[in-house]
Amino acid sequence: MSLASRIFQPERFPSDDPAPLYSRIKRMVQDAVTAGELKQGDSIPSERDVADMLKVSRVTVRKAFSDLVTEGVLVQRRGSGTYVNGQVKRIEQPLSRLTSFSEDMQLRGLKTDADWLDRSSGLPTPEEAMKLSISPNEHVSRFHRLRRAAGVPLAIELAVIPHRYLPDPASVSGSLYDALGDRGVRPVRALQRLHATALSSKEAKLLDLKEGSPALFIERISFLGDGRTVEYTRSHYRGDSYDFVAELTLAPEVST
Repeated sequence: MSLASRIFQPERFPSDDPAPLYSRIKRMVQDAVTAGELKQGDSIPSERDVADMLKVSRVTVRKAFSDLVTEGVLVQRRGSGTYVNGQVKRIEQPLSRLTSFSEDMQLRGLKTDADWLDRSSGLPTPEEAMKLSISPNEHVSRFHRLRRAAGVPLAIELAVIPHRYLPDPASVSGSLYDALGDRGVRPVRALQRLHATALSSKEAKLLDLKEGSPALFIERISFLGDGRTVEYTRSHYRGDSYDFVAELTLAPEVST
């Protein structure tokens, strides 16, 4: 019997506990994670197996697991099963500082990696040409990645760069800003817009979340010191991991 299976034993599920059944199952898992009995990546038995072990309905177990997934304790992967989530603690990202994803994570001591979804050159879409202030006939380089920190998928990022700044997409293997810096064209300021959205089926699958899960959609347009546009990036950040923080000051009173 696996350690995870031993967590769901009747002796840990006393019948005299007045709490709702699903809440008690949640507490069993949360207590085991807190105590270190369940660790990142540990496989959780199926709903049917847990229901049989605890003599409750599958609906009760499903409710408990669904809540734990929403709270970030567990993660469910299609065709694979349910696991203890290795999710990074919520990350606070200042909106006033221009940094790359890699730099953000390194500042927190987190190792980053990425799956390349696309690295290619081509003509811009009408929107890309407008955002980058380039001709529709000027080629661009595209960098489409699934970004991870500590092994956890955190963001889907599509960066578009005018071809003249990065003519060989395949030459970029790590930080995009480092690659731009090596060519003397690292951005120095940016305009960033963000709004709440729901993940599509494809996006949710990449981020190991359910379709329709909340996310933050971020659009960034970055500029060189002389005002030229060097980057147009669209990203989906998982909503259960990121808080974007802005410092506000009171505007001076205007005398009349």
